[in-house]
Amino acid sequence: MHSDAPLLTPSAFESVQLIDHHCHGVVEHQLARPEFESMMTESNWDAPAGTTVFDSQLGTAIRRWCAPLLDLDPHVSAERYLERRAELAPSEVNARLLRGAGIDRYLIETGYRGDDILSPQGMADRAGATADAVVRLERLAEQLAPQLQSATDYAESFRAQLRTELTTAVGVKTIAAYRLGLDFNPVRPTDAEVAAAAAGWLREIEGGAEPRLDDAVLIRFGIWCAVDEQQAIQFHIGFGDPDVDLHRCDPLLLTEWLRLTRESGARVLLLHCYPFHRNAGYLAHAFPHVYCDVGLAINYVGARAPQIIAESLELTPFDKALFSSDAFGLAELYLLGAHLFRRGLLRVINEWIGAGEWDAATGEALIRKICADNAVRAYQLDERPRFVMAGATS
Repeated sequence: MHSDAPLLTPSAFESVQLIDHHCHGVVEHQLARPEFESMMTESNWDAPAGTTVFDSQLGTAIRRWCAPLLDLDPHVSAERYLERRAELAPSEVNARLLRGAGIDRYLIETGYRGDDILSPQGMADRAGATADAVVRLERLAEQLAPQLQSATDYAESFRAQLRTELTTAVGVKTIAAYRLGLDFNPVRPTDAEVAAAAAGWLREIEGGAEPRLDDAVLIRFGIWCAVDEQQAIQFHIGFGDPDVDLHRCDPLLLTEWLRLTRESGARVLLLHCYPFHRNAGYLAHAFPHVYCDVGLAINYVGARAPQIIAESLELTPFDKALFSSDAFGLAELYLLGAHLFRRGLLRVINEWIGAGEWDAATGEALIRKICADNAVRAYQLDERPRFVMAGATS
C-alpha cells in the first residue's frame, strides 16, 4: 500500500540539536597519503601493493560528499582530493569539514592517542560547537598504576581518581572487548582479588613493561567502579581493528552482567554494534538501562547506511537509539558520520511513511530522540557543556 501522507524533508533536522555521543578528536597536521589512508580503515595494515583504501564505500563517500567542502566537484579523483587537501592549512580543512557536519555537541573519549588529536576544547573551537569529555577506564588505570607505592592502594586510589575525573567528564568508556572479550566474568571482584591482580601488574611495570592494562580482574573492577558511580558506561561492541576478536564482541555476551546491573542506576551505551546491531537492539529492548547506536559502521557502509539504520531500529526502543560518528583523526569522518546518518534516517522514515506505516509526526519525534533527547537522558546532560567554542558563552 502506498500512502499519500506528506514525506519529511531535510528541514526536519534544522531545528534539532545533533549530539555525537561517542567520538574522539581530529589530527591537525599535513597528512601524506599513507597516513591519510591509514585513518580511513580499521585495518592496521597498509593496503596491498597496487590497491588503495579509496576503493571502498568510505572512499567513495569522501570523494562524493567531502570534496565540495574543499571547493572540488563531487566524485573528484582521490589524487586530486588529497592534492587540494594539502593546499589548505590543516586547521582550515578541519574547520570546513567539522562545521559542515553540523554537529552541535561532541562527547569526546580522550583515551586513545590523546596527544595526537585536538583536545575537547580544541574540537569545540574548530567545530564552532560545544564538547564534553568521556573517560576511558583502562587508560585511567594505566596513568595511575606507575604512581602507586603499594598494590593495596590500587582499589581506593582508582576509585578516588575516577571520582575526580567525573567532576568534569560526562561518562566513561571501557575497551574490555579488546582487552578481554565480552565473555568476562560478570561478577564484581573482591578487594582482595583486586589487590592481588594489582600486585602482579605493578611487578610487571617495575620490571620495565609498558603499563598496558589487560588483567581481567582489574578491568572488571574499573567497570564496577563506574557502576557504583551510577555512570553512563560506553562499551565497544563489534566492528573494530584486527586487535579485536570479533566473535567475542557480541553484546549478548554481556547478558548476565546486564542482569546484575539493571537496577544500579548506571546506563550502558553499546557503541557501533555492527554486525551485532540487531542483538544490541534486543538488549536495549529487554533491559531498561541499555542504549545502542550504529556509529562507525555508518561511515564504512557508505551508500548502504539506510539499510543498517533500518535494521538497528527493528527492536531498539525509540527512546534508546543514539547517534555517534566514532570519528578519529580525519575531519571527513565527522562530516560523513553526520551526513550519512541524517540522509539514511530520513530515507528510512520516509519509506515507512510512504508505505502507510508511519505518519510524519512519528518520524519527527524519532529524529528529535535519536539526535539529542536520548543522549541528554542517558548521560544526564545539563545545558552547560564543559568545553565551549572560544568567545562563546554556554
